Amino acid sequence: MGVFVFLPLVLPLTAWPVARLAEHHLHPRTATRLLTAVAGVMAVCSTLCLALLMVVGTAQLPGNPLPDGWSDPEVRAAVPYDEIAGKAAIPALLAVCAAGARTLWRHARVRRRGRRALAKLPGTSVAVLRDEASYAYALPIRGGGRVVVTTAMLDRLTAPERRALFAHERAHLAARHHRHLLVTQLAARANPFLRPLRTSVAFTA
Repeated sequence: MGVFVFLPLVLPLTAWPVARLAEHHLHPRTATRLLTAVAGVMAVCSTLCLALLMVVGTAQLPGNPLPDGWSDPEVRAAVPYDEIAGKAAIPALLAVCAAGARTLWRHARVRRRGRRALAKLPGTSVAVLRDEASYAYALPIRGGGRVVVTTAMLDRLTAPERRALFAHERAHLAARHHRHLLVTQLAARANPFLRPLRTSVAFTA
């Protein structure tokens, strides 16, 4: 096995060329789905690699409640510098778990605040907020979603432009772009080399 055991950790270095090729040669819908899948798979493999390195590299530590098979000399011999790699994998894996948990917590918090802010407004598909700033976004909720737009934005648009804006935001909800963005955000937290995929998915979506 040798150094190939570290392949899942460095394979995400190919994310940048993959992202560029997908952006320039694929339909945005296809690119969004493909890049999300690639980011998710690479992140899972990278995290599992860290976990295995940690288990194998620390199997000989006193008091480690691991199966005897993990401390087999042949298993350790398949991992170069098993003890060093195992000890280094511990803080790396903890950092990945902490960053992923923090991302999920922030995502859930933003959605809760969004739903709470819109709870007092009429239950229509479009929620209009009184605000001097011009912005619009799609808020996914159970059973569909709502398009949120400010009065300042509506005042600056003509009727056809408003229809285009609503169609744009509804397309985000229909395609569940929030899920693609969340997956790529988690992937970028798991392995920084996957950040180009997160940027590309935000663009293609």
